[in-house]
Amino acid sequence: MEPTLVAGQGIIAIRWRRRRPGQIRVMRHPTAPMWMVKRLAHRVPPAEGADGDRWHVTADDPLLGVDSRTLGSIDLSDSWLVVIVVPRRWM
Repeated sequence: MEPTLVAGQGIIAIRWRRRRPGQIRVMRHPTAPMWMVKRLAHRVPPAEGADGDRWHVTADDPLLGVDSRTLGSIDLSDSWLVVIVVPRRWM
C-alpha cells in the first residue's frame, strides 16, 4: 500500500476526542522525543487499573513505517485528528 502522506507534505490537525478505526492521527512516539502520524486500527480494551485510551496503530507503508507491530499499543490521550492534507505542490 502506498503511504497517504509523503515526506514534505503538510497537514492540519485538530484536537478531537472521538476516535474511530481508519482515522489518521498525530501522536507522540512512545519511546522517542518526536511526533508520528499513523492510522488507527482498533481500540485495545483497558487493562485493570490502567488509564489512558490505548489503540493499535498502523503505518500505511509497513516496510518503512513503525507501528504497533513493533511499539505495541499507543496511548492516544494526547493525539490530534488530521483534517486536511496539504498537497505537496503547495508546500
